[in-house]
Amino acid sequence: MPRITRRHFLQLAGSGLLVAHSPYLMAKPSKKKIGVALLGLGNYSTNLLAPALQDTKHCELRGIITGSESKIPQWQQKYGIKDSNVYTYSTMADIANNDDIDVIYVVTPTGTHKDFAVQAANTGKHVWCEKPMAMDSEECQAIIDACNKNGVQLSIGYRMQHEPNTRTFHQYLETKPYGNLTAVSSFAGYAGQGRAPDNWRMKKHMGGGALYDMGVYAINGARFLTGREPLAVTGSHPPQRFPETFTEVDETTLFTMDFGDGLVADCGTSVVKGFNHFKADCEKGWYQLKPMQSYSGVTGTTSDGKTLAPINGMQQTLQMDNDAFAILTGRQPMVTGNEGLADIRIVNAIFKAAKTGETVAL
Repeated sequence: MPRITRRHFLQLAGSGLLVAHSPYLMAKPSKKKIGVALLGLGNYSTNLLAPALQDTKHCELRGIITGSESKIPQWQQKYGIKDSNVYTYSTMADIANNDDIDVIYVVTPTGTHKDFAVQAANTGKHVWCEKPMAMDSEECQAIIDACNKNGVQLSIGYRMQHEPNTRTFHQYLETKPYGNLTAVSSFAGYAGQGRAPDNWRMKKHMGGGALYDMGVYAINGARFLTGREPLAVTGSHPPQRFPETFTEVDETTLFTMDFGDGLVADCGTSVVKGFNHFKADCEKGWYQLKPMQSYSGVTGTTSDGKTLAPINGMQQTLQMDNDAFAILTGRQPMVTGNEGLADIRIVNAIFKAAKTGETVAL
């Protein structure tokens, strides 16, 4: 992928991604690059983050931290990672003395995020934490407190807030080309039959299930694209398709978010049923993202026939470049820890609503 083509620049400019804290506004890019160490070498690091880092302008892959030492030789060979930049979970504290590494990106199961992110902050390195941020509000706050205590930046890996078409629709909150919002729907899920019983996504204490894994896309999408915070939520779990497989975690969760003034978001998430869209109904038309969070690209359409094509490149590249640029310039990252905390508060409230059958106020 090219660093940034003229066509891509114009697409980004029209999308609203070229905001004040975007790396693409730099007339003279900094010669310094932020050194990133990936903590956790599973599928997302292997197939998405590491490849995306090969095209970033302001950061680069310099280190790895893993609990699976058998993976180390392959990563070193593929990405030229020095022996001195390789760590295990038990030795990661030593990264505090390594000037090559500026950021630790936590890419492990959700149930481990709090402990790893706090350890990362305590090394004095900036922290990027994959979504969902943690298991509950207390864990999220512990991560925020640790980063504040150590004077390091914290950014949550909501790639969609960096995605150009999503940002274009976010700008509609100010320009209102179709008038005020009247209704919203936000759904994120994929079809399947579950994972192996020992897979972390099937374990409650690890943050498995639909609402943690995929529901945060629907929640964060609705919050970001309405610019509002919900006042109350409802929740329900439809009858299970695979009750013998999903013994601990939710297959599907349907929920609403009441933003007040008559604006209600109809939402859902699933790991057995595929749906992937955001739609905003307005006084004078509508606009939608469909798909709204696909790795392969996000497409926008509007009621008056506009089509916003997916970018030619990886969303993770934009995300990490923006986060690196925030560090280089001392600016606040686009997606702060408070964003992750807000979503987890809502996740926990939805689970409570589904369990009690009652509306839960926030």
